[in-house]
Amino acid sequence: MKKILIIFVISIFSQVLTQNVFAGSDGTIKIGKKSKEQNSEVKDCFETVNRGIFAFNQGLDKIFFKPVAIGYRYLPKPIRSGTSNALSNLSNVVTIPNNILQGQFKEAGINTLRFSINTTLGIAGIFDVASYYGLNKLDKEDYGQTLGTWGVNEGCYFVLPVLGPTTVRDAVGSMVNFSGGDAWYNVTVANNTKYFENSDYYYSRLTTGVDFRAKNLEAFESLEKNSLDLYASVRSLYLQDRNRKIQNLDETTETMNDDDWEEIDTQ
Repeated sequence: MKKILIIFVISIFSQVLTQNVFAGSDGTIKIGKKSKEQNSEVKDCFETVNRGIFAFNQGLDKIFFKPVAIGYRYLPKPIRSGTSNALSNLSNVVTIPNNILQGQFKEAGINTLRFSINTTLGIAGIFDVASYYGLNKLDKEDYGQTLGTWGVNEGCYFVLPVLGPTTVRDAVGSMVNFSGGDAWYNVTVANNTKYFENSDYYYSRLTTGVDFRAKNLEAFESLEKNSLDLYASVRSLYLQDRNRKIQNLDETTETMNDDDWEEIDTQ
């Protein structure tokens, strides 16, 4: 239980973002464009408590995560790109089973080939060799998304200390990772092996968060400056992004950019 708590604390510290926010008359949040296909309502059942936790997370971000992300951006581009590539490659151990569970067999095949090629020829995924062979990177999938495609409702929206926004459905999906659904967790934490240490999993999760935060520094700053209610904007952005991912829409939610560093640095 202690290990699971540690993993939660370092795994997803920033999943905040915005686009097309409008509230319903009953206090729930409607997400996305005003269309029958994209409208959804998620209740903020614990808003008072959530706002307090959100304020704590914002303070923690300012004193720790943001400074670390700023320092990370000073690293040479090859180091940042290699790190990002390796982390993206590692995420396939969760994406591939979720591709299969969602019936995305073509995507599962592509991601399996990408993982095999990049892990070997790409030296543990540091180099994206698979893209050279025409196997371009696909969207990540997780168990929360799979539950969404199966028709499971979000349940209440809430904010976790450090981890940030989530829903009942996404929280349950995250727990699957620690119940055998994440091969990387299995070989590092769940099972003692002579090849990996428990810390390897923790460091990889923390680095994933720092890498993502660094890619979205300007977007987060813009969101903070332009939002009349930052909490509401972050809430809407999280729900918008999860809705987009579940529907596999080909668009990027603002401040949720996870492109390659080469693309970000040339923008």
